Formats: sequence, structure tokens, C-alpha cells
Amino acid sequence: MANDETNKLLLVIIAILIPPLGVLLKDGVGLHFILSIVLTLMFYVPGLIHALWRILR
Repeated sequence: MANDETNKLLLVIIAILIPPLGVLLKDGVGLHFILSIVLTLMFYVPGLIHALWRILR
């Protein structure tokens, strides 16, 4: 149980630093990864929100 919580915490920290990387590690290469890159390039905050949503849901 603690391992899952630790992994989620590390993913959140990575997502705060580099949002697309957090999505990539959680979901792999796909639509959400591409969307995260586009949102992060448009402005950092939408990419961050999307990454945290994908990780914490």
C-alpha cells in the first residue's frame, strides 16, 4: 500500500516540474501525452492541471 502512495507522490513531484513527463510515466505515449505537451507549450498551468488530473484520478 505504501508503495502505491510513494509512486503517486513521486509522479506528482515530477508532474509539477515537467507535466508531460508525469503523464508519460503514468499513461505511456498516447493522446493524453500529446495533449499534455500541447497544453504545456501553450501555457504551463493548463499542462500542470491536466497532468495532475491524470495522475490523481
